[in-house]
Amino acid sequence: MRTIARHFGLAIAGAGLLLANTACAQQQSAPAPVPDAQAPAEEVELGGPALWKLGDEDTTIYLFGTVHALPNDVEWFNGSLAEALAQSDAVVTEILVDDDLPTEMQTIVMEKGLLPPGTQLRSLMDEKQRVIYEAAMLKIGMQPGSFAPFEPWYAGMMMSMIPLLQQGYAPEQGVEKVLLGAAEGKQRLALETIDEQIGVFDGLPQETQIKFLIDTAENVDQLKPMLDAMVAEWLEGDAEELAKLMNDGMSDDVLAEALLFRRNQAWAVWLNKRLEEPGTVFVAVGAGHLAGKKSVQEWLKAEGLEVSRVQ
Repeated sequence: MRTIARHFGLAIAGAGLLLANTACAQQQSAPAPVPDAQAPAEEVELGGPALWKLGDEDTTIYLFGTVHALPNDVEWFNGSLAEALAQSDAVVTEILVDDDLPTEMQTIVMEKGLLPPGTQLRSLMDEKQRVIYEAAMLKIGMQPGSFAPFEPWYAGMMMSMIPLLQQGYAPEQGVEKVLLGAAEGKQRLALETIDEQIGVFDGLPQETQIKFLIDTAENVDQLKPMLDAMVAEWLEGDAEELAKLMNDGMSDDVLAEALLFRRNQAWAVWLNKRLEEPGTVFVAVGAGHLAGKKSVQEWLKAEGLEVSRVQ
């Protein structure tokens, strides 16, 4: 199961972009903090999703890792998270969530996610890959040709999300929606544009995209059990175990570099610069970006900044 976790951690990030953020744009709600290696133990609230912070004399930045889709019965927004969000002047997400997002996202996906005219998805696969892909599509109740005009990255993300939606995971229950609903009236900022974020997936080499799609297809039955395990570690606040599930030992370096490491470094630069402005900021990004090697926290520490665990 660990192998599919490494790919699925990335799949859920991308699928969350296409589905959870759309739900966020339609309605919203809730919060979180950040870490310092020498924070006194009594200041760390045990239990609940992990929360970190960094800051200086006039700026505090909270860092919170999100899960883009959750079952309906999961409760997580309370305690230090709610307090941190309430204290914040601004909320920062991966992309800006507003009323225009669904339309903008659909337009960009149609621009970047379609194969050239005359090319079909299955024509990019060898015979063995086609058999695996078609079997997985039938398992999730889809016709094998349903994603025919789309690039492999898009098909892979949809294949990751469809069985989750069928088995009780709901984008409208995603963490970002709760946070943004609770942050009504606060300034909204973003680390990337929707065009940049989708461009990360679209820019992957074709062979990497196909490998990602086939890995997902081979393990389609394990998607829900794997996300169940990730959500359990997330709710416990066990960042180390979550990192092992999502990121550690990732078998595809190209995928990891594009979807995680390069973006983590860029976000750390953004956060460092944001410390030049006074105020309190709540930053919510996918939990995989705040766990494991080359996480946002590691890049911040490399820049000489202290990040402390709050919860």
